[in-house]
Amino acid sequence: MKRSDDLLAGLDDIDWAALGHAYGSAEDVPGQLRTVCGLDEEARQSAFRSLFGNIFHQGTRYSASPYAVPFLTRIAAAGPAGARADALLLLTRLAIDWHDEYDLPLGIDTAAWRAAAISPEENLRWYDEQIAAEADEERLKNLCAGRAYCAAGHPVDAREGALRSYDAVRAQLPVLLELLDNQDPEIRTKTAYLLGWFPEETDATLLPLLACLDGERDSVCIATVLVSVGLIADHDPDGRLRHHLDHEHPLPRWAAATALTRLLIAHPATAPGLPPAERIAAELAAFGAGPAPETATAHHDGDLHSYTVRSLTHLMGAAEKPDGILLEIVRALPHIEETGVVPRPLAVRAENLLEALFEPADTVAVFAELSPGRQELLRVLAELLTAADFQSVPFGSDLHERFTQYGLPGTRPALRAYVGLSTEGEDPNAPLPDPWAPFRNH
Repeated sequence: MKRSDDLLAGLDDIDWAALGHAYGSAEDVPGQLRTVCGLDEEARQSAFRSLFGNIFHQGTRYSASPYAVPFLTRIAAAGPAGARADALLLLTRLAIDWHDEYDLPLGIDTAAWRAAAISPEENLRWYDEQIAAEADEERLKNLCAGRAYCAAGHPVDAREGALRSYDAVRAQLPVLLELLDNQDPEIRTKTAYLLGWFPEETDATLLPLLACLDGERDSVCIATVLVSVGLIADHDPDGRLRHHLDHEHPLPRWAAATALTRLLIAHPATAPGLPPAERIAAELAAFGAGPAPETATAHHDGDLHSYTVRSLTHLMGAAEKPDGILLEIVRALPHIEETGVVPRPLAVRAENLLEALFEPADTVAVFAELSPGRQELLRVLAELLTAADFQSVPFGSDLHERFTQYGLPGTRPALRAYVGLSTEGEDPNAPLPDPWAPFRNH
């Protein structure tokens, strides 16, 4: 461990009071970073919780967020043993939020992200145009305040604000890459996980990731490296992914199949050099049909069955018998677990599957005329989904709307009746309850 003075050199050169986070001025961030470098473990954890809540508040990044990145990088590389893994986790979230839930299995699309972000210069021009044309005093006052906020360096567009932190972490990758050689497998694993979200840096990161596989014995680290390689590569380098399909441990086999799925879908030109879709699907299916592993990679917040379902859904388009893969997806659905990131994950996967397998329809399809795979999918969903899963937003999901959009029953009892399951105690013809009724009555 380096001295805290070395880790935090330059900290006081930054005008933190002029920067902002979720709760206003960021003048408290230097103290929190100093506490992270201290010897009091309880205080250190409290400081990390504060940082997660202010410079990364529910996924939002602020003007202070990228300024914290170099110090967090030094802590990850040479800070107290108890702080290094937490620093890596915070760096990852500052860079990519929870992109596992949005961009798997194909990986993050930084080009689209950059194209969609609105720069501060564009925002200032927009404010100037609006101010010049505005006659109402109150609206003019608000526009001037917004322009001043933007001119002071605070991000106005959330995508652009997030990119500032992403690029700040990207600039630190040469330092973070060295952690792939760390003695602690948790540090190696968290570093490998982070590197999978920087496809623009593949030339610099791919070979070190592959080198990390040489001699690695920790199955979670191996699996994490394999998934990251699959997320950033455009080919199977030296057949390393294919080779791990025969690994002795199921987690690396799953990871190799997951990585190969992404290559097969995102880079179809490489398909002749990859295993057949059916071979990849078989490995994913074997994993998906079993219980959750005791240890897992961090992808999808550890819910690897959700990740498996998403990969298999993509593979259906590349398989000769897609209905066979659909039946494997159905076997994985009971193993999907609730996570801290996505509420009602089974409902979300059900929405994905309906979108992939059904066309919008105004009339209900005859159940017996559906393919065996679709019939079994609806049967299992009717067994697993709860009435609450069908409840409309804001307290439920979009599942009711999705089912009805595709000409399918939009409540749990109606779906159970449709597939031939018991509806005892439930009325298949009852409408969905109004989620706002309790509040109106109150």
